[in-house]
Amino acid sequence: MSPKLAPNLQLSKGLLDVLIRAGLIAVLTIYCYQVFRPFLELMLWSLILAVMLYPLQRRLGARLGHHEGRTASLIVVAGLLILMVPIYLLGISLVESAQQVMETVRGDSLRIPPPSESVASWPVIGQPVHDLWQQAASDLSGSLEKYRPQIREFLLGLLARIASIGAGFLLFIAALVIAGIMMAFGELGHRSAHRIAVRIVGPERGESLVELCTATIRTVAQGVLGIAFIQMLLVGVGFVLMGVPGAGLLALAVLLLGIIQVPATLITVPVIIYVFSTEGASVTTIVFAVYSVLAGLVDNVLKPLLLGRGVDVPMPVVLIGALGGMVASGILGLFIGPIVLAVGYRLFWQWVDDQPAEVEAGGPGIP
Repeated sequence: MSPKLAPNLQLSKGLLDVLIRAGLIAVLTIYCYQVFRPFLELMLWSLILAVMLYPLQRRLGARLGHHEGRTASLIVVAGLLILMVPIYLLGISLVESAQQVMETVRGDSLRIPPPSESVASWPVIGQPVHDLWQQAASDLSGSLEKYRPQIREFLLGLLARIASIGAGFLLFIAALVIAGIMMAFGELGHRSAHRIAVRIVGPERGESLVELCTATIRTVAQGVLGIAFIQMLLVGVGFVLMGVPGAGLLALAVLLLGIIQVPATLITVPVIIYVFSTEGASVTTIVFAVYSVLAGLVDNVLKPLLLGRGVDVPMPVVLIGALGGMVASGILGLFIGPIVLAVGYRLFWQWVDDQPAEVEAGGPGIP
């Protein structure tokens, strides 16, 4: 063999070895991802809940003698009890509502009042709404028969939504249990996260990366879950004092809308209309309307104050990450979006600041 060909042959063998190893690693990674993918959302929720609840774990652990497993079990049991109350109330309400509808339909006592003539004068939709309403008032059974496919499709979609909500509750309960296991090994988990971060970004930035991700999760929890809870209390108090039927369930709906970043006015405005239609215009109903509108808009004031606290990135970055993550990945994206955007923001500015000395001094590095 020619001496000139020996280095090229050695280089080809080395490149082939690298490609084979890279291919095997890629195949192994893809297969591991396919195996783990059904549990990915569950484990992400568990990790987020563990990070959110770990400060509580440490405070309770200090009072209970640093029994990590016992403290984590106590938090999980308390969380399950808190979850079961709204689930039970929601289930009872749905069953009672379904029974009332069935009894009304079977007894043929369902009557729809005729529409007012002013409905026809509404812009664009007035006349079609008036005609449909008039037809339902005069011949309800015929209207139901005419629109049976649409009603069936709507009911199937509603049942699918209810089923997805139930599945979400079950997922959250399972994630809470797994989060308790993670919190029981919190110190080990922190060291593992630190080692992974150091391996990815180096020893100088590893700890700051872990702290950034942890602070982002907790500040989003405060800025989303905390604000939704405050809004639920404010709106619920007004509903209870006004004697609105189902005030507790409506307040729970406000909480759910706040978590998924939907305006609470979807609940407060119909309730205000109902109160005015039943009670009439008075000082009490006007005060209730103004209070309900302000309570429904309080999240617009609290979000800029709470979403940026404790995170070493500007508040708009966290807010945009939360909203964009919600649009892209649902509720889970509320937490994943700000983390990814905050980490990307920090890494980008670290790259910008990490310039050669000659560039900073205005030397030949500047074109």
